Amino acid sequence: MKVKLGVSNRHVHLSMDDYKILFGDVALEKERDLVQPGQFASKQKVALKTAKNIISNVRVLGPFRPYTQVEISKTDSFTLGINPPVRSSGDLEESAEITIVGPNGEITKKCCIIPTRHIHINKEEREKYGLVSVEKVKVKINSEKKTILEDVYINESPNFVLELHLDTDDGNASLAKTGDEVEIII
Repeated sequence: MKVKLGVSNRHVHLSMDDYKILFGDVALEKERDLVQPGQFASKQKVALKTAKNIISNVRVLGPFRPYTQVEISKTDSFTLGINPPVRSSGDLEESAEITIVGPNGEITKKCCIIPTRHIHINKEEREKYGLVSVEKVKVKINSEKKTILEDVYINESPNFVLELHLDTDDGNASLAKTGDEVEIII
């Protein structure tokens, strides 16, 4: 079974309350839609700050969420001098502390993770491809550096469009890029 790949760079999801601290009363402005319906890259950017370093120009994704979450790669974690856990989106247990700096303020909280490899899928596609009782799969990337990734989680939601999400470290290691077709191995 083939699936399109989306390689995700570092980014931030914000709660409305945290957004207001960082940006004040400025509206969250859409720059472009993402593949997943209703999701978008905003024009707003923040800096990620730790005692060791700062990474600037980190995109805020919309819409607002009930929680604030920072998603970075392992390479970013070395730059920042922190050790966030690999987690699914929304699972902030034992996440790393980080300071998010906006034009109007900053917040410091334990909200930084390295996102787990995952496939977005809706119920119909999951049934169609025989993945109903499957929690995780392997994915074969047929690039110049052929790679098989294990423990790729299935993430189902009614509005999801079939897409594999990898962070930049996984994408770069296999010479894969957004838009490539990869193969799911059950």
